[in-house]
Amino acid sequence: MIQVQIYSRHGCHLCDDALATLKILQKELNFEIEEIFIDGNLELEANFGERVPVIQIGHVQHDFFRIDPVRFRKALASHQ
Repeated sequence: MIQVQIYSRHGCHLCDDALATLKILQKELNFEIEEIFIDGNLELEANFGERVPVIQIGHVQHDFFRIDPVRFRKALASHQ
């Protein structure tokens, strides 16, 4: 099964919105969600900074800030 990672911060409303969108898409598509909080992780904070949420499909960066469902579906299909 394909893993989708969402790198986020606590208290980030865009992160909450992106996670909600992923959960809706998960009902339709076959993938697992792994939420990774970058707060306090110096390496992840250096990599992502304020550019969260960052969405990766199979550990390959897909998007950040917002999820376009049409684009996400196409990207997920290309990883299968």
